[in-house]
Amino acid sequence: MIETLRFWTIVVLLGLGVFFTLVSTVGVLRLPDIYARAHTASQTDTLGAGFALAAVAVAFGWQQAAVYTVLLLFFVFITNPTAAHAIARSAAETGVEPILTEEPDDADTAVESEGETQ
Repeated sequence: MIETLRFWTIVVLLGLGVFFTLVSTVGVLRLPDIYARAHTASQTDTLGAGFALAAVAVAFGWQQAAVYTVLLLFFVFITNPTAAHAIARSAAETGVEPILTEEPDDADTAVESEGETQ
């Protein structure tokens, strides 16, 4: 009974880790500028690594390796958001402007100008 519960806990934690890592990857590929990408990478990647490391710690049980895994988890929770902040601050100091609105497509402007003429 306990081993079954432990197994499903590991599966759920790994599933959440993979989900948040996938969300982070999609966010980095789809978002428009460095600020949004750094935001999604720091938040969801921290959660993805956090859940995966928690699954590893549960899989190890009460061993010394589990203690090292938990220490690594705290290290990731501290350094990942700090690195994202450093990247965003560096971008701001070098003059990178955030993308606030998207440029309209040619098809959108053609439809808008067509509506104005009628």
